This record gives sequence, C-alpha cells and structure tokens, in this order.
Amino acid sequence: MSRPPRALPPSLGTVFTPEQARAAGVTARRLRARDLDHVHRGLLVISAPDEAEFEDGEPFARDRAMRTRMLRRAQWYDRVMVAHAFFVGRTAAGIWRLPVECDGELEVGVLPPHRAPRRRGISGRQIASHLVSVCERDGLRVAGPASTWALLAEDLSVRELIVVGDAAVHVPRDEFARRRPEQALATVEQLRAAVAAGSRRGVEKLRAAVERVCTASASPLETDFRLDAEEAGLPAPTLDAEIRDRRGRLLGVTELAYLEFAVLVEIEGDHHRTSRRQWNRDIEKYAAYVAEGFEVVRLTSAHIRSADAVGISMVRDALIRHGWRP
Repeated sequence: MSRPPRALPPSLGTVFTPEQARAAGVTARRLRARDLDHVHRGLLVISAPDEAEFEDGEPFARDRAMRTRMLRRAQWYDRVMVAHAFFVGRTAAGIWRLPVECDGELEVGVLPPHRAPRRRGISGRQIASHLVSVCERDGLRVAGPASTWALLAEDLSVRELIVVGDAAVHVPRDEFARRRPEQALATVEQLRAAVAAGSRRGVEKLRAAVERVCTASASPLETDFRLDAEEAGLPAPTLDAEIRDRRGRLLGVTELAYLEFAVLVEIEGDHHRTSRRQWNRDIEKYAAYVAEGFEVVRLTSAHIRSADAVGISMVRDALIRHGWRP
C-alpha cells in the first residue's frame, strides 16, 4: 500500500503556484503527487473530494451548483490571468448571475493588440475596445452587464437575449415593496448603447431583442410567459403591478395583472412551495385579492415550459370569464 503524500505547508493554502511551493520548501517530486491538480499551467490546486450532486427537490440547486463550480474555476484562473484580460461571454454572465448555462470553458477576452489566451479549459477571444466595457465583480475583471449581454448575441437566440436582457435591467423591490432602480445591473438605455456601439456578430438579434426587454420581469419564467402571451394574442398586462384595496392599502405586488378584467397572474417558483413563511403569505395575499373581486391564476414552470403547457389557456379562460373577447 502506497504511503500518503507528505502534508503541504499550511501557508500555501489550497491554490498556489509552483514558485510559491518551492519557496515554501516543497520538492518537485511532491508537486507531482496525485493529490494535486494542475488546473492551469503554473497553478496547482489541492484535490477536493467529488461534490455531491444537487438534489432535484432543492430550489435553484442546479443553478447554484453550476455557478459555484464556474466561479471557483474563474477564481483559480484569475491567479494566473494576465492583467489585461477579463471574463466575457457565458462566464461573465454567470459572474453577473444572469440566466445562462455557464459550466463550459472559461471565456476570456482581451483588447487589441493583445492576443487571445490559449490554454486548456480557456476559450479566448480578442474584442474591439469600442464593443466592451470592463469592470470588477466579486474581485474578478469582467465585461460590464450591458457588454456581457451584447457579446452573448453570437450564441443566443432573440428570445434568449430578451430573457437575459430582462434579468440585466430588472428593477427589484425591497422588503417594503419599494422599487430600487439603483440595484439593477443595467438600464435599457445601456443595452441600447451597447447595440449602437458598432457592428458585431448577432447585432440584428440584439436590435430585435432590445425592443422587447423590460424592467418589470423578475424571473425567466415571467419573461417566458409574457412572450408566450404576446404571441398568443392576449391583451397586454401590467407587469410588477401593485394591487390595492378600495381604501388604497397595498395588498401585494403581482407579476402580471389584467386590471381591466380583474385577473391576476402569479408565477410561482420553488421558493413559494418550500418556504413556509412565503406559503403563508401567499395564502393571505390571494384571499385579499379575491375579497377585492380579482381572480388569481397561479402558474408554475410546468404550466409554462412543459411540452403540454396549459398556462396560456388557463389565463385566456379567466380573461374570457371576466369579459374579454378575443
């Protein structure tokens, strides 16, 4: 039975360069041991046990696991990344927590005249300076939110660009239901400026997408339903609508409201099911809506995204019951 490798100096931490290891007295033979991963040329990482797979029932677990893996790899590469490089594409989108798959190769950009990096696990690209702005997020150099959205046009469809654009410009609300525009990653005007910055691959898709981006969609599910409802010919709803009683007291904020027809659409993610506090709050809110004469249509991802999605027909039927005529 082989002897386990000698313990490394604690001062090295879990990520270090060969130069740092040699300075700490680590031999070249020890650096070849199986408990060390050479994740990038000039960078070593102490091997960690395989991560447990996410549980299907845990809300947002898959996205969290994917972003955690990507961020760890980006932070490792940042240790050896040249100073003029920055993260772009799906990697940048993941750093900004935009709704895209980001678990592939790390995407890294440089400005001319620098050459794009060529390493295992890295997809490098040279980007004209007028087509990207660079800033810092979580200690990493990364393309800005509007630039990241525009640079995704090579890879995404118009619909996907609308979903990502909605997430980038979404104006969140605080615990008192007040809108907080300063917390949005970008503005619609910044997306338009990115489109107008100059010719790039996918610019026609960007021009089509930016006209349908809005600040009031709080999740990709909401954007998907909104786009499906438009294509199905339903009347235009009020998004992120404040619902008040006859005395003006705020009862709640609903995702989509057909106020003329007294129909409200609530799109519920897993947190509505798994959070007891949210569940109780929902029951109270829906009861208050009904007391004010509204019909509430509650939809989940299965109603919107499954092969036999019935969300549109559910809302259409409610609108017809309340006087809408197609």
